[in-house]
Amino acid sequence: MSETIQTKVWKFEDDIDTDQIIATQYLVNPDIHDMARYAMEIPKPEFASSVQKDDIIVARNNFGCGSSREQAPQVLKTLGVKMILAVSFARIFYRNCINLGIRPYEISLSQYNLFDDQSKVTFDSQNNCIEVQSESIRLNPFPPFVENILAAGGLIAHVTQQFNTNQEKK
Repeated sequence: MSETIQTKVWKFEDDIDTDQIIATQYLVNPDIHDMARYAMEIPKPEFASSVQKDDIIVARNNFGCGSSREQAPQVLKTLGVKMILAVSFARIFYRNCINLGIRPYEISLSQYNLFDDQSKVTFDSQNNCIEVQSESIRLNPFPPFVENILAAGGLIAHVTQQFNTNQEKK
């Protein structure tokens, strides 16, 4: 399914770690929706109350470094973040994004520099590109097995779909 959406950019610098995405003291909260109210509290206090469905995060190097807690990408997904573009990701965070259904794309530093915080951009899912400042950034496609996970909304949803499909065949 192809869609073109206009969305807002939330821009971050280097080394945004999982403690900055969701601080440790909020991890005891069993409700992910309540926990999400504190996302990005340190680097951008207004983030959790202002981010909207389909907004994107653009970051520099090492986004998601720190612990491997999956609550970090989970609070971002709960708030409606559609994708994260970064010059580089911490590998476990990158995989946790895929597992939870958030699209993590690596971009170059020059592409990062095209984005302004709070600016509007257009994402074209058919061509897998983002229009920013009259330039088109083509995002590298994921391998088919990863795309299947993302299209399902995450790994658990994908496995559930596969299980249900196999049960229907019996």
